[in-house]
Amino acid sequence: MGIRLPSKIHNSKQVLKLQSLLSRNQSSTVPKGHCAVYVGEIQKKRFVVPISYLNHPDFRDLLYLAEEKFGFDHPMGGLTIPCEEDLFIDLTSRLNSMGVM
Repeated sequence: MGIRLPSKIHNSKQVLKLQSLLSRNQSSTVPKGHCAVYVGEIQKKRFVVPISYLNHPDFRDLLYLAEEKFGFDHPMGGLTIPCEEDLFIDLTSRLNSMGVM
């Protein structure tokens, strides 16, 4: 009869690692081959995406939407995409599952 602490410790380490990765995405550094975009209609959330996404037709539709709304003067100082966060996450998830990298 024993207590299975190692699995709880392992799960805690995974949670801390995930939190660390998420907080790194909120910093000002962007990995090589990626770009930061701000997504949202009212409250903007920062995402870091591979540059290759910018060439995909569905992602380009979002870029055209951003151009229509903001022109080339983005209020966040970076690329701002005026769409719902859920829509953006759905699109990037599909691109990732298709292997667009």
